Amino acid sequence: MKTYFAAGNLQETLNRARSKQFFNRYRLFIAFVTALSAVNWTNNAQAAAEKTAAHSDQTSLAISLYQSNLALIKDTRSLTLDNGRTRLVWQDIASGIRSETAWLRHLKHPGHFQVLSQHFDLKRLTPQNLLESHIGETITVIRAHPVTGEETREPATLLSTDGGVVLRFADRIETDIPGRIAYPAIPPNLHDKPAMHILLNTASGSHSRHDLELTYLTHGLSWQADYILELDSDERHASLTGFAALTNQSGIDFHQAKTQLIAGEINQIDPARAPAAKRFGREVETLSAATYADMATEPHFELHRYILPEKITLRDNQTVQVSFLSARGVPVKKQFIMEGQSHYYSSHYQSSTQKQAVDSYVSFNNTGTGLGIPLPGGIVRAYQADPQGDIHFIGEDRMNHTANNATAQLKLGQAFDVSAEKKQTDFKKIPSPDQTTRQFETAHQIILSNAKKETVTVIVREPVPGDWHMLSASLPHQKVASHLAEWQIEIPAESQTILTYRVRTAL
Repeated sequence: MKTYFAAGNLQETLNRARSKQFFNRYRLFIAFVTALSAVNWTNNAQAAAEKTAAHSDQTSLAISLYQSNLALIKDTRSLTLDNGRTRLVWQDIASGIRSETAWLRHLKHPGHFQVLSQHFDLKRLTPQNLLESHIGETITVIRAHPVTGEETREPATLLSTDGGVVLRFADRIETDIPGRIAYPAIPPNLHDKPAMHILLNTASGSHSRHDLELTYLTHGLSWQADYILELDSDERHASLTGFAALTNQSGIDFHQAKTQLIAGEINQIDPARAPAAKRFGREVETLSAATYADMATEPHFELHRYILPEKITLRDNQTVQVSFLSARGVPVKKQFIMEGQSHYYSSHYQSSTQKQAVDSYVSFNNTGTGLGIPLPGGIVRAYQADPQGDIHFIGEDRMNHTANNATAQLKLGQAFDVSAEKKQTDFKKIPSPDQTTRQFETAHQIILSNAKKETVTVIVREPVPGDWHMLSASLPHQKVASHLAEWQIEIPAESQTILTYRVRTAL
């Protein structure tokens, strides 16, 4: 038996050795094929002629800005290309480019044109990147004599930049930079702006002049809508002005671009978060309201496009404000709303009274002169003039995308002269035949106070949970939703109104 096990172990060892030898040879074969492919690609790229697509070759530029730190760029350039393979360096692309979304196409003769490969050099030309790119190479160290100012030059090999600079001179090793550094040239992988490298093939006999369009998505470009709502003294009408703020933090300038603003919510897989707005050090330019007030809008899929009537220039680190809406005499409705809380109906509260906020709202219908177009979501800032004509800020709210003929409601703050106090006057837990159901009966009192010199109406909304039934109420109510009871209560000037009610709930 011992001999049998020994032979079995020996055979198993031999099998493992053969298997290991096979996989080692297989890995060597794969590495050889990979290296051969890389050499072939490099040889192909090196054999191809190099051509630069510069900004001066640009014939048209179109950008579509979204409200989620995203833009679609369509950059068309006219180039002279030789037949065969060409290494094309496409300069001036946005540093926030989503490289997987970029594609190059021939606008006139797509069949005579083929993209073989492409990659991006997003590493910018900076002193640190320039230094790191010369590791292992010879650089020149320039020193100035502290007394005479005479300069001396000495070659050195850059050994490392990790945690500092390590230099090897002919007779010594030094750390840190003992003077200025001069480089023989700029490495080909460093550019003052990001660039795209494309290996392409142009069919023989094709036209020498080619119109190429590079399309890609990029971060660093966005827009947002901002509105100014100026209430009249009677608080029944207002003027509404809309601005689109176009922000460029992409790293490059966009000159004379056809521009569209896309409003709506698009689905993105792991979208990048919008960069924090730079409040200082950013140029802000406001374009003429008269020029852009007639901005066309068109539906597109489940979005809306706002087309700027003229080309614009959007420089890096710049915000351009475009007026796209101006409406006067817009009818508005002012409301006071008190929102309750659902926990009052299933818990016992022993406190005497609790103060409740009465919020002030204004609303308007998106219809009429100057309106009636889809309004992109944005922040609405409200102002009102006092009797002396001085304008004061009275609140702001974020407005959702508002379709034509829809109503926009804005919460501007809490009322100062209209207040509410609420207390629970009774609480009972009602036995239930069903062990899975809890029943409660609660009574409540709400005191509404009006210190104004005119009558106001307060809308009281109480979210009642579960299956509920109003047993009694001192004022009529409406069940506006399955979970919501609503009262519209008129309060005389400098007076109070008391609302009492009793409700039974089953949870």
